[in-house]
Amino acid sequence: MLEKTYPTPCGVIHYWVNHEAAVQTPQLVFLPGLTADHRLFKKQLARFEGKYPVFVWDAPGHAASRPFELTFSLMDKAGWLEEILQLEGFDAPVIIGQSMGGYVGQAYAERFPDRMKGFVSIDSAPLQRKYMTAPELWILKRMEPVYRHYPWQRLLKDGTEGVATSAYGRKLMRDIMMTYDGQQDWYAALSGHGFKIVAKAIEADLPYEIRCPALLICGEKDRAGYCVRYNKAWHAKSGIPIEWIKDAGHNSNTDKPVLVNNLIENFLQGLNL
Repeated sequence: MLEKTYPTPCGVIHYWVNHEAAVQTPQLVFLPGLTADHRLFKKQLARFEGKYPVFVWDAPGHAASRPFELTFSLMDKAGWLEEILQLEGFDAPVIIGQSMGGYVGQAYAERFPDRMKGFVSIDSAPLQRKYMTAPELWILKRMEPVYRHYPWQRLLKDGTEGVATSAYGRKLMRDIMMTYDGQQDWYAALSGHGFKIVAKAIEADLPYEIRCPALLICGEKDRAGYCVRYNKAWHAKSGIPIEWIKDAGHNSNTDKPVLVNNLIENFLQGLNL
């Protein structure tokens, strides 16, 4: 993987890309969740690098993509992603987004409806307004103080045990969170901003239609917010196929990487590109 940078008005985005592959179509675009970074997809990159062109980033404001002004919207994020993908010649991108990465994928689909050739949501949720209650939206916009006043050591513990069930997944998330050790104010601001831009995107009440083949993946033990409830409703109302990952948490791709990788592989082989 080659690390590259892309300048934006708010800061510089760091991303990793490898074009060397057995086949050139499709290209896999891995988007980590809120506060996570490119390491979240270690097991996926180990499986797919060399088979397909692959891309992963540290999202704006995350890890290496700092400093960064937290003034951007979810649509801005999707726009920068498109600019980078165009620059890298990704003409048939399949977006594989975990949690916040899945939201970015849906915003991307809204802004660039004919670009995405496949979409895999891993422990994410729909952006359509009909899925979320008014109290849930109200809470989303007011999360920064919670993270700011949470004791850091307790946040480390809850932040790792709350998103993963496996020893590997928990250690990985702890290592990622330690990127912000001594910088809890930034971690809180980054988290709060992330939840706010998702809430604003939902309140925009746009179609967020997924026009390409799609797959929902969700850990049966996902305890992040109401993710399980949202995915059940998303599957029921949209008809998008869903795979439930037994004994996996919110980061199901780290808890059950072989199973998730097989699901992604099968999905890719079913694309008619």
